[in-house]
Amino acid sequence: MKKLHVFLPVLVLLAGCPNGSLASDGLFTRGQTADHTVVTQLWTGQIPEVYIQAAKDSLVIGYGHTSHGSQITDGMDGLVAFANGANLGTPYSTDLFSWSHNGAGDTLHLFEGDGYGTGPLDHDAGYYPNWVNETEGFLDDPANSNYNVIIWSWCGQVSGYSSRNLVDRYLTPMSNFEAMYPDVVFVYMTGHLDGTGETGTLHLRNEEIRRFCADNDKWLFDFADIESHDPEGNYYVNRAANDNCDYDSDGNGSRDSNWAIDWQNSHTVNTDWYNCGSAHSLPLNANMKAYAAWWLFVQIAHAQ
Repeated sequence: MKKLHVFLPVLVLLAGCPNGSLASDGLFTRGQTADHTVVTQLWTGQIPEVYIQAAKDSLVIGYGHTSHGSQITDGMDGLVAFANGANLGTPYSTDLFSWSHNGAGDTLHLFEGDGYGTGPLDHDAGYYPNWVNETEGFLDDPANSNYNVIIWSWCGQVSGYSSRNLVDRYLTPMSNFEAMYPDVVFVYMTGHLDGTGETGTLHLRNEEIRRFCADNDKWLFDFADIESHDPEGNYYVNRAANDNCDYDSDGNGSRDSNWAIDWQNSHTVNTDWYNCGSAHSLPLNANMKAYAAWWLFVQIAHAQ
């Protein structure tokens, strides 16, 4: 059985090592939210390998998602070969970023539901009360007693939620689970962009999720924030950006450009970015979400 506390002695061993110094790399000073601001930490090789390995050794993750949520794991799939090619700014060990559903060998143990209603964790956070029942059933199964992280993504349901819906069907159940399973980390998530801008229901509910997480020290994977910014940090929500990275470039009310395609076309594939699956979107979007996911795993492992 994997234990979260194994990370602590690793930090002691690294006390005099420049690459392991918390003061020099600033890795653990960014809070508990994986958003666009953390993407470059892994992309430019700033996360020391020992921290990545510690996350693999200590975390056992259950991830429920449907198609949009697969962007994270598809991005993680493509990251393995990309990192093996020394494209992350530092020569990480071969297959360091490998993962599997059962943690076989030296892989990150990340079980993901199939999204089709045929097994455990097989819906997304918008299917209420399915996701609640599936979470409880999964964690109450003695065979899953070693799981210490649970993540649920959304499809498009946040776009139709009222504030009351969000509290009753998501924020309160998540908080209840944290009380019921104190040894498990529950990661909150925002919903994907839908093109309705800063005044749309989606953005308003995402802002409520962000405030709740910030006010209550929750772990958050800010799915929407990552796809709201290109790699240079340019912001697109106020330009009607959607989940495909399309946006209105001239303010005439019509989406006529795509920031991910533009960036990919102006950069070198397999050097600056990598091809991978990215449901409803572009590979660059999934690349960035994979970088953010690994940053988050390292943070969670360190915090235990």
